[in-house]
Amino acid sequence: MTTTLTVEGMSCGSCEAAVEAALEGVDGVTDAAADHEQNSATVEGDADPLDLVVAVDGAGYDAQA
Repeated sequence: MTTTLTVEGMSCGSCEAAVEAALEGVDGVTDAAADHEQNSATVEGDADPLDLVVAVDGAGYDAQA
């Protein structure tokens, strides 16, 4: 399953890496890719979208599923 999140607050590659690491720490995520230019993150796997939002918020960014 692919889930796309809107992520606000990313401004560089380091931000993307932080969001990706937070998402990859969620149970069920097999891959995550963030794009600061598109303000988005794409997640592969069987994870609850609410858990993904909570993980990104915990990393200091604002996410919406």
